[in-house]
Parts: sequence; structure tokens; C-alpha cells
Amino acid sequence: MGALMLDRREFVRRLLIDRGDLLVVSGLGSATYDVAAAGDHSLNFYLWGAMGGTAMIGLGLALARPDKRVAVLTGDGDMLMGLGSLATIGVKQSNNLAIVVLDNAHYGETGMQASHTQSGIDLVATALACRFKQARAVSRLEQVAAVRKLLHFGEGPILINARISDEEAPRVLPLRDGHAIKQRFIETLNAI
Repeated sequence: MGALMLDRREFVRRLLIDRGDLLVVSGLGSATYDVAAAGDHSLNFYLWGAMGGTAMIGLGLALARPDKRVAVLTGDGDMLMGLGSLATIGVKQSNNLAIVVLDNAHYGETGMQASHTQSGIDLVATALACRFKQARAVSRLEQVAAVRKLLHFGEGPILINARISDEEAPRVLPLRDGHAIKQRFIETLNAI
């Protein structure tokens, strides 16, 4: 993984500053806590389950609303479990979709076991092999501006592998009622 690591909470906070009408799908666990800590927003679609399905939910949303930018923020464990989704996303070529993998090289929700990225599995190379238009790894806060530009204007599909520290941050729990999250998201999306 290398010596440089991002502070996950600060990285996500900076990504979502002045986000406009960016649609954000967050994976279960820490990714959702990080997105909620950056500020609850009615265009946040928090997932409390669906391990391995976050990227596909983002793809479905991107295909249904090609007029909107969609950002998926999820962990390396979720992305590894849904690795086949990268191939489907590559086939569909949704140009409004960006996936940000918060990669701490651990399965944080189940006890901090090492994930396969700790053993060298390269999500950037995998995304490029799956015909993503752009894929890169980041490990410094100075790179946030370039990542924000990709989220808002880059030609997708895009994958950003953010190498984050494995330090735990306090949990920030957003709304946990799946129906209420969905309804709030749909109502806001239909109004913009």
C-alpha cells in the first residue's frame, strides 16, 4: 500500500464540499459514516447492507439519470466482493459515474482482517482492464482538487482508489430507515 495514507474523514469531507446536485451512493459501514460526517444531504443514498452491491446501485442510478453526476463512495471490502460489477460498468460505459474506493486494505466492519488489496490486488489495474475511461490511485490530500474535478466533470466510468489510513473514526450515523432514505432521495431528485 505504500507509506502515504489519507485521513479518510478529511478526504471525504473535502470531496463533498460544495457538491451541488451530485448524487452520492455510500457503501455500508465506514463509507456511510464518512459521507454522513461530511454533512447529511437529501441526495445521499446511504446503504446499510448490500455488501458488494454499492457500485451496481450507482450504475443503475447513473443509467436511469444520465443528466446527473453519480459518485459511489465505498470501501475496498465492498468493492472486492462486487469485483464483477467493474466488468458490467465497463460494458455499460456510463459516462456520468465515478467510484471512489476508500481503501484501507482491511475489512473494517468485521474485525479489521486484511483485505486482498493488502496483498497487492490492484483495483486501478482491474478497472482499466474493465475499460474504465479513467482510473487512478490517490494518497495525498493535495490530490483532492483533481478528484473533485473528475467527480463533477470527468468522462466516466471513473475509479479512484483512495489509499486511506486504517485508523478508526467515530461513527456518524445518518438516518437508518431504508424506506425514508429512498423516499427523501427520490423526492429531492425529482425536484431538481
